[in-house]
Amino acid sequence: MKVVIIEDEKLAADKLIEMLHHEDNTIQVAAVIDNVVDAVQWLAQNNVDLIFLDIHLGDDSSFRIFDKVNITTQIVVTTAYNQYAIQAFKLNSIDYLLKPFSQEELNFALNKFRTLKADIPDYRSIFETIQQQKSYQERFMVVSGQKIKSILTQDIAYFLSEGRYAKLVTHTNEKYLIDQSLENIFSKIDPNLFFRVNRQAIVGFKSIQQMIIWSKSRVKLELKPTPEEDIIVSIDKSGDFKKWLNR
Repeated sequence: MKVVIIEDEKLAADKLIEMLHHEDNTIQVAAVIDNVVDAVQWLAQNNVDLIFLDIHLGDDSSFRIFDKVNITTQIVVTTAYNQYAIQAFKLNSIDYLLKPFSQEELNFALNKFRTLKADIPDYRSIFETIQQQKSYQERFMVVSGQKIKSILTQDIAYFLSEGRYAKLVTHTNEKYLIDQSLENIFSKIDPNLFFRVNRQAIVGFKSIQQMIIWSKSRVKLELKPTPEEDIIVSIDKSGDFKKWLNR
């Protein structure tokens, strides 16, 4: 059996490889890919028997892969986020492993793949349904001195990466550090209202004041309130960003 692992956490990928070989040492891991852009390119040029797919990757949601390439391979989804419609996967002969999963759970998924001779589902439609069913976070709890405050998502202008933390900035320029990564935050907020423009920033639609053409097809955003550093839409995000603005 030949598989590809699409996972942005190296420890998780290494552990999965170890578990796969424990179940069957003849399983060949053709590649380990940690981002959407490389996954799209690789899947367009290569064939495998099974894909292990993490939902949240470093540069975007793995749902974006299905916008770029037609997947004709069975998928086992692996994720730490249980708010997604697990039943949608089960009903379409796709297995869903909630991290941390056991060796027994992985073995079950592999045996299901081996014995089940099913047509390849319409993954794009499934993921669109999941996105529609998903409920989004309405507020974030933050610490201000000795107090804990609740910030409504609609009052947030943008999020910026601060190492292992994120900085939440409101429309009134209040700033708070929260103990979450941008990947985690973006998985919880409405993608119709927020867009992850690069690895360092998630911006709200209402915070965008102007857009300026930058080098190499990139776009510089003028936001309100004004951030300390320039916010540039990365090249690989530019096309999706334009679609997001024109929705």
